[in-house]
Amino acid sequence: MLLVEDSKNVAEVIFDYFEESAITLDYAATGTSGLNLARSKKYDCIVMDLMLPGLDGLKVCELLREDGNNTPIIMLTARDTDADMLSGFKQGADDYIVKPFNIELLEARIHSLVKRYSGQGYKTILASGDLKLDLTTHQVWRNGNEIRLSPSCFKILQVLMERSPEVVTREEIEGMLWQDDMPDTDILRKHIYQLRLKIDKPFEDEIIETIPKVGYRLKS
Repeated sequence: MLLVEDSKNVAEVIFDYFEESAITLDYAATGTSGLNLARSKKYDCIVMDLMLPGLDGLKVCELLREDGNNTPIIMLTARDTDADMLSGFKQGADDYIVKPFNIELLEARIHSLVKRYSGQGYKTILASGDLKLDLTTHQVWRNGNEIRLSPSCFKILQVLMERSPEVVTREEIEGMLWQDDMPDTDILRKHIYQLRLKIDKPFEDEIIETIPKVGYRLKS
């Protein structure tokens, strides 16, 4: 596990607690060093403070998700408003724990997230039917045919595959792509059109389904 935390007191508590456990820890005290470690090594889970020197936790999370890094991320923060938590989730965080926190609860959340990711920790390949997506190389294949996508279309397809067969709302996709800088025009519709041209049109079965007035999903 990677711990990114600038408070030495908090880091010492976490290290002391996990010293006798099966969990081994790497440590970074700044957002920049945490990002570099997360990019250079594979972890089963990342526990990261929100307020960090250099890059803050939200930015680190955003950059890792842009890289295609799907490692589960738990945010630690003293901020406890709904808006703060939603910001973390929009940037790709998987869980959120408010300081001061119960260390046993943190441990339970870590095990829950790792288990949810099939015990494989860092996932590099997503698969749905005849569709396959590589989070590391940003390659996509359908029925064995490689498909080249723009970065935005890749992100949309990634979230649809991760959530399949659930519906992903338009608001969720727009928040993932543009955060608080929403475009004036309906650019999402154009991205979905381009995605369908690549993923659906050349093949017999169309798998991207529009749920009117809600969002989109991949047919199972």
